[in-house]
Amino acid sequence: MSARPAINPSRVDWSGENPGMYLKESPDGPFTTLVSFFRVVLSPHGRGHALLLLEAPGVNTSLPEALNVCVTDNEPLARWLVKEFATSFGAFRGVPALRTLAYVPLSGIQASGDQRASYMEWVKGEGVEATLSWEQLGEPFMVELGPEQSPTGRHEMWSLFVEAGRVTASVNGRRLRGQPVPRDFQGRRSSTAFLAFSETWVRADSPR
Repeated sequence: MSARPAINPSRVDWSGENPGMYLKESPDGPFTTLVSFFRVVLSPHGRGHALLLLEAPGVNTSLPEALNVCVTDNEPLARWLVKEFATSFGAFRGVPALRTLAYVPLSGIQASGDQRASYMEWVKGEGVEATLSWEQLGEPFMVELGPEQSPTGRHEMWSLFVEAGRVTASVNGRRLRGQPVPRDFQGRRSSTAFLAFSETWVRADSPR
């Protein structure tokens, strides 16, 4: 068995964090709320944050009819993340709300807690204030996906995952609909709510 190369020759597309909440009201029902939060430290569009929040995923509309928004301090980065990555994530694939997604300027952000008990992200933008808490956290585990396993089919992906058995999530004072449910994740029984730290996406088909 050959040793793993010390230096990966492929291009890094982005690196950072990407916790998520994919919530349902019943395990066999549709997703009622979809949340994917990006804290990016390196990308072709620089640093930035993007909270992708779909309060009505099945509706092809955004503000003011539905709170289907992306709150961001770097809109070019956010649009790139949604187009090139989030639309390939299983729960987001083919979701009508992404067609008319509104991009909202971010005005405040704060992370608190840690992986031992609970972790929280607070995000504020124009007309949006979200408080997201991941609770009942499990043991951390590493994920390494090749291009044949990764959502995009073009990337290798590494990330440190922590599953959450429960979430407390609200936006503009309203509790978000649904709770995390069990899922199969690469052959492991997992949860649709999770923290994802030290996440790095490398273009498997594009050497530097």
